[in-house]
Amino acid sequence: MSSNPRQATPPVRIQQNILARRERRLLDWLCARLPMWVTPDQLTTLGFLGAAMVAMGYMLSWLSPAWLALSITGYVVNWFGDSLDGSLARWRRIERPSYGYFVDHSVDGLAILLMVGGIGLSPYMRFDVALIAVIGYLLLAIHTFLAAKVVGEFRLSYMAGGPTELRLMLIAMTALMPVVGGADVRGINFSAFDLFGLLVSSILVTLFVTQSFTTARQLAHRRD
Repeated sequence: MSSNPRQATPPVRIQQNILARRERRLLDWLCARLPMWVTPDQLTTLGFLGAAMVAMGYMLSWLSPAWLALSITGYVVNWFGDSLDGSLARWRRIERPSYGYFVDHSVDGLAILLMVGGIGLSPYMRFDVALIAVIGYLLLAIHTFLAAKVVGEFRLSYMAGGPTELRLMLIAMTALMPVVGGADVRGINFSAFDLFGLLVSSILVTLFVTQSFTTARQLAHRRD
């Protein structure tokens, strides 16, 4: 049997997040109406530009909290590009599985570093806390990519949450930043957003550990 990855069976996509069905209907509606000159690669680039907008808004918020509106807009742009690039390719039946998988997830990794790391360059969260959150997200992403290879399941959601729910959570957090502020909580050298970031990070790392153990036990009963 050939070991050529191009001939391998593609992994089963598992998406059980809260908004999955409504989002799928919206994406299909958009795919049917996008001009033919719009390509998946252009949408991938647009999603990355949205991530850059997010980071820029956070950094400029040192000058004025009003710049956080740029970050919120960037999240929407990132969702549009990142959610539609693969959807459009599948809608038009022009998938390039190996190329799309590699490019899309490579860009996603950089986008997460920009968006979440950018929060650490704002007045509201410490940079080290933001990087811990990035590490937690990327650890879970690594598990997803490994499971897609060895189990044949590409999980797009955990605990009923996926990338879209994460963006909505970050948008809500960003909207609260001017209201709550970035002051330390009771002199512990952590702001409210630092504590929230550490909580989310701990959940991501815990998911990585538990899912890794679960998958390892599943594989232990196989002979390959």
